[in-house]
Amino acid sequence: MSDQPSSPPAGHKPSLRAPGSSQSRFQVDPVDPADPVAEGSESKGRFRVVNFLSPSDAAPEAGVNGDTVRSEASLHSSTGGLSHFSDTHSSTYYLRTFGHNTIDAVPNIDFYRQTEAPLGEKLLRPSLSELHDELDKEPFEEGFPSGEELTAAEILTLKEASDSKGGTVKFGWIKGVLIRCMLNIWGVMLFIRMSWIVGQAGIALSCAIVLMAIVVTTITGLSTSAIATNGFVRGGGAYYLISRSLGPEFGGSIGLIFAFANAVAVAMYVVGFAETVVELLDSIDALMTDEINDIRIVGTLTVILLLGISIAGMEWEAKAQIVLLVILAAAIVNYFIGSFIPVESKEPKGFFSYNAAIMMENMGPDFRDEETFFSVFAIFFPAATGILAGANISGDLADPQSAIPKGTLLAILITGVVYIAVAFSNGSCIVRDATGDDNDTIVGLLENCTDASCSLGFDFSICREGGCKYGLQNDFQVMSLVSGFGPLITAGIFSATLSSALASLVSAPKVFQALCKDKIYPGLHVFAKGYGKNKEPLRAYVLTFVIGLAFILIAELNIIAPIISNFFLASYALINFSVFHASLANSPGWRPSFKYYNKWVSLAGAVLCCAVMFVINWWAALVTNGIVLALYIYVSYKKPDVNWGSSTQALMYNKALTHSLHLTGVEDHIKNFRPQCLIMSGYPNSRPALMYLVHAFTNNSGLMICGHVRTGYRRPNYKEMMNEQVRYQRWLLKARIKAFYTPVFADDLRQGAQYLLQTAGLGRLKPNTLVFGFKNNWRDGEMKDVETYINTIHDAFDLQFGVVLLRLKEGLDISHIQDELLSSQEKAPGAKDLLVSINIKDFDSDSSKPSSIATSCQSSPLIFRDSKKLRLPLSSADEKLLNASQQFQKKQRRGTIDVWWLFDDGGLTLLIPYLLTNKKKWRDCKIRVFIGGKINRIDHDRRAMAALLSKFRIDFSDITVIGDINIKPKKHNKQMFQEMIEPYRLREDDMEQEAAEKLKTEEPWRITDNELELYRAKSNRQIRLNELLQEHSSTANLIVITMPLARKGTVSSALYMSWLDTLSKDLPPILLVRGNHQSVLTFYS
Repeated sequence: MSDQPSSPPAGHKPSLRAPGSSQSRFQVDPVDPADPVAEGSESKGRFRVVNFLSPSDAAPEAGVNGDTVRSEASLHSSTGGLSHFSDTHSSTYYLRTFGHNTIDAVPNIDFYRQTEAPLGEKLLRPSLSELHDELDKEPFEEGFPSGEELTAAEILTLKEASDSKGGTVKFGWIKGVLIRCMLNIWGVMLFIRMSWIVGQAGIALSCAIVLMAIVVTTITGLSTSAIATNGFVRGGGAYYLISRSLGPEFGGSIGLIFAFANAVAVAMYVVGFAETVVELLDSIDALMTDEINDIRIVGTLTVILLLGISIAGMEWEAKAQIVLLVILAAAIVNYFIGSFIPVESKEPKGFFSYNAAIMMENMGPDFRDEETFFSVFAIFFPAATGILAGANISGDLADPQSAIPKGTLLAILITGVVYIAVAFSNGSCIVRDATGDDNDTIVGLLENCTDASCSLGFDFSICREGGCKYGLQNDFQVMSLVSGFGPLITAGIFSATLSSALASLVSAPKVFQALCKDKIYPGLHVFAKGYGKNKEPLRAYVLTFVIGLAFILIAELNIIAPIISNFFLASYALINFSVFHASLANSPGWRPSFKYYNKWVSLAGAVLCCAVMFVINWWAALVTNGIVLALYIYVSYKKPDVNWGSSTQALMYNKALTHSLHLTGVEDHIKNFRPQCLIMSGYPNSRPALMYLVHAFTNNSGLMICGHVRTGYRRPNYKEMMNEQVRYQRWLLKARIKAFYTPVFADDLRQGAQYLLQTAGLGRLKPNTLVFGFKNNWRDGEMKDVETYINTIHDAFDLQFGVVLLRLKEGLDISHIQDELLSSQEKAPGAKDLLVSINIKDFDSDSSKPSSIATSCQSSPLIFRDSKKLRLPLSSADEKLLNASQQFQKKQRRGTIDVWWLFDDGGLTLLIPYLLTNKKKWRDCKIRVFIGGKINRIDHDRRAMAALLSKFRIDFSDITVIGDINIKPKKHNKQMFQEMIEPYRLREDDMEQEAAEKLKTEEPWRITDNELELYRAKSNRQIRLNELLQEHSSTANLIVITMPLARKGTVSSALYMSWLDTLSKDLPPILLVRGNHQSVLTFYS
């Protein structure tokens, strides 16, 4: 850098901008390191760029290098290295935080947050434009509120201040996950059903049942851990995990039934508690009314108490859970202590403490009352459905990514060990049947007594006939008998039921709140509101309470219980499937920190969960699957406007990529040909007639790309173009037009079209047909635009594209009408439904009015919805144009599509009408075929064409052979054609050869006399064809005719344009079609 910038005048700060540019927000402050004020000001952020000078520097000079500011000494470092920096400079400059003197941001976690940062501000890194754009633009529009960065000390101070005001309550992995899962898994099953299961299945099969349940829950726990550690987890539990993995369709369907299942589970657990209480009341003759009503009364009071605990806050609910866990653990310990203490009075009831004979007798199964292994498994498995109790309050966990895996898996391990230990203990201490009668001791030798109880001095053989009330098979309260202190087991039952009810009462509102926040189901958003520092879903609590209370009052839960278990299992199946699906999609975003999972194991877990659903209850499984399917279809139909980066999207991308690559390796075949259209549409909604007609024959059968060439920009705004690409692609989706919008910047329209013709598409998914509108106003504009228009057609043919031109006599481009509607919106409130986008004049611009280019004022493109709501003073021509632009959106009246297949272009002229008549809107239109022929061979030509169409399997209503195409056109029509071309003739015979050649070089579109004479017959043919079209097809719904070709370099643009204009003028909608002369139809199978 040989030239140094001059130093600024005294009292001024040198700015980071070029001379003559606009004022920059970023300025360089010369700071003396010895100045304590300056020293402190630097620490306030990198957005204020500071230049450090030595105290001896009297005249500060600053230079800018990219995004950093350097002192004069550093500018000369190329000659002297770093020797110019003094010790004072080094001690201050090099000890500062890296990045202090640049607007480029160092890595920061707050840049990656989707929600607000801890201080209430979502930090935004400088955009690429802010770092890359020239300095005469405003580099920063967003960033830190004051343009300054907070120091670490200030951040710490603010955090402490925030904490001192009282933040939200967050739980660790023990209190938040481990305790909840253990309480939910240790339900009443442990105390009142485990002994019966051992009596039926025996010790071995009971352990197998427990292990099977542990396998299912462990796989689900591993899958839950994988999802939970693949990014930040918010509130919503199973719903959040599934919806963010598989998308809103699965998440929305599971979320609703999972929340409902938890709400009904409240009733189940409370009724279990109430039944135990009522049994105690009955044993002491203290019933209030009768058993059913007492259950309802006790259940209602209980659920009201639990609701009060829940509404009091998560902290109180957590404390209650700890108390319940202590009671439950004491009851379990109490049982095991009692199992080691033999009591003689308990022996008649079947308890003998640990005995090898009893253990061996109880090792095998003894199924009774038509029970089987799977029916017993179905009874036990609901005890294992509490593994998501911790994940369901994921929003209340301090670190859900760490807490959910540790707490869930450890809870499965602990509870599984306890269940197996209880199974061994029950089977080793208690016989299957006992009378409870002290007199049933063995007197003398009984040869028929072979049971284990016989060796212990008791004969319970009478129980084989039935009627015994004690033993594993008969007494559900046998654990109370074994325990050291019986009432403590009852307390354990109370604790198990209440803790599970409390967990479900908390889980259901949390899941439902998360579901409502996402607005998956309209009308439920009212339940998303949170209250207090923890955003407690009080409305969802009340709803859960009402649902639970309703089922408590019904008091008939035997039917609903299997469905609830299946609801939980459906959730587990989808969690497992989520991990398999995400792993299969191989998305770079799938990188859970929990590594102990396998996609095939997760898939096996999903299959196991589905199998268990049918094992538990086949009709409940069918009902569950039906409900999930119905909700899935509903959410899919509603298409909620959310984007969570689900694995469904990732797998869709993988499939599209794989199939595109496979398609590339397959050679094209005539039978698989389809028109893949590149439409020069400009903004998609500025030419609706062109868009909807092409969409009619490409919908579900071919590719459609809306190309838009943007010209006239000295400095292209690529960011604006990308934003518009997203916006108009969304418009196409909302308009249900299956197309891609592809804009490009170019110097002129032909160059832009060349870009699109060469690069649009991917692999085999590339356009093969160029479509644009006819340039109705070609004679009103500059002829260089006509030259560009015609050369674009030549370029398409050079690239082996077919070409299709659409002409409406009213025109195609409605952008000038849109401008009027847009400008009138402020004056007329009723115009809201008519707001449309504005457009830049493009290839087929047929309006002489200038089109607006102020596209930045428009927020989004909309379509005409109801032109009757707002009447603007439009001219009659504009009224006709507006009506014509909408004609292809409607169902076509009964009529004809007239196909003038004059020259064989490979069959595209015939294929497009066939595809149109297959669509619902064009189904009432019949195809009429017109061909050229000789007058003396009309019947022969008709039969030959009928045979060809029959082989092509194309239905037609009539074939007309035109035998007089080559006769001379009418004189006045020839005169009109001469008047049309007159302004564009070169008339080289009237000037010197050199002058004529120069003019032809400058204006290549001019028609030479030699050219006009050479192509006189072809010119007359176009005039004659127009006469025939008006004679035969003036009432057709659509005309499709073979487009005439012009030899490149021989036929001038003006003459070719005159042919196209003459051929297609004053007719119904007409398509001029020319294929690339490769066959697109075949009659071979």
